Amino acid sequence: MLSVLLELALTFAGLLAVTFVIGRLMPIDPVVAAGGADLNAEQYARLSAELGLDAPLYEQFIQFVMRLLQGDFGQSFLTGNPVAQDIARVFPATVELATLGILIGACIGIPAGIVAAVKQGGAIDALVRMLTLMGYSMPVFWKGLMLLLVFYVMLGWAEGPGRYGIAYEGLVPVVTGLLLIDAALAGDWSAWQDAFAHLVLPAVSLGYGAGAYLARMTRSFVLEQLRQEYVTTARVKGMNELHIVLRHVLPNCGVQLVTTLALTYGLLLEGAVLTETVFAWPGLGQYMTRAMFNADMNAVLGGTFVIGTAFVLLNLLSDLAYRWLDPRAR
Repeated sequence: MLSVLLELALTFAGLLAVTFVIGRLMPIDPVVAAGGADLNAEQYARLSAELGLDAPLYEQFIQFVMRLLQGDFGQSFLTGNPVAQDIARVFPATVELATLGILIGACIGIPAGIVAAVKQGGAIDALVRMLTLMGYSMPVFWKGLMLLLVFYVMLGWAEGPGRYGIAYEGLVPVVTGLLLIDAALAGDWSAWQDAFAHLVLPAVSLGYGAGAYLARMTRSFVLEQLRQEYVTTARVKGMNELHIVLRHVLPNCGVQLVTTLALTYGLLLEGAVLTETVFAWPGLGQYMTRAMFNADMNAVLGGTFVIGTAFVLLNLLSDLAYRWLDPRAR
């Protein structure tokens, strides 16, 4: 356990250093971003001192770390609010979207990968490989636009962009920030249905890409196990193929699948920018994109740190799951 905590501390130290370096290498002057382009030399120097940017780099890094450890990401120049407050408002929307996306991807991709591996070389295998290739090849924005065009505009089966309808704005008390959970806690099932209807299309858009990746990786993991000697021995003994896959092959793929799921979920949290833009989803990706275009570096660095922290924690959870699933790793 001590080694895990030491590894976690070193990882966070690296994350803090990388985040600090990103802030210094970006071709954006934080003083100009904070005070505007019309600053004279005296105003520039005074504002630079107020922001602590006139100190040596090592002092700036120490101040940067101390602020982050206290949850102080600075103030957003774009919204005028503390960045931590903005992130607490928008990040739950991204978590909600990514969570449903990974559930859709896992429920479709993992079974498809297993069947494709068992039926290797057959029509089902070819179909799964074609669909996964499409999932990889289609641009994210085009996929989202096509979903909106077909299921919202043409068929009217789904709700349009946004997180909820205008009629439900401000009606659900914010408890967790996760709209589905908050609506359920409030007992407002009409608002819950509306929120879920708005969530389906962007989640399917994300879930298809995640499912394509999970199907491809699952197929590879299962094929690797099917070539092992213990599978050949089980077949010689007359065991049913389904029994072999469920009782022997999948448990041996469990560690790899858990790691792949954790990393894919982290990628969905990070990479939902285009999906959030197409569907006007008020999440962290859209927030960071607006901050980048408006040179709001405090918001960009705060979002970068939060996403990096999510990756670190997901890796830690997958490592703990790895130790639990495989006793040899303990």
